[in-house]
Amino acid sequence: MRCRGIRGAITVSTNEKESILAAAKELLVEMTQANRIGVEDIAAILFTTTPDLNVEFPAAATRELGWPPNLALLCGHEMNVAHDLPHCLRILMLINTEKELDDIRHVYLGEAKRLKNETSLSIGGNT
Repeated sequence: MRCRGIRGAITVSTNEKESILAAAKELLVEMTQANRIGVEDIAAILFTTTPDLNVEFPAAATRELGWPPNLALLCGHEMNVAHDLPHCLRILMLINTEKELDDIRHVYLGEAKRLKNETSLSIGGNT
């Protein structure tokens, strides 16, 4: 069994608790569905937000989804880069899987869809 990473990003409409949690839940559900994984396959989840999203921890969305309270979660802020996409929530989900690297589906929603191409071009990532 391998540990693989799934990238995801979504833009959040406003810097409000409800908006951050709703976006995080939408992205988490889409990432698990797109990759056909269960919560028991998740090793850890890293959440980051741009500095303009600071009223709630996006990891709290896992509680609202009913995911296990002992799931390893970590929140942080992205680097404050001048040309970064504002109001952006990113997730790196680490999963235990037999999937090949090419079978992993990264998920970009809303305005964050533009990051998919930028990430692929800038670091040669798998899209």
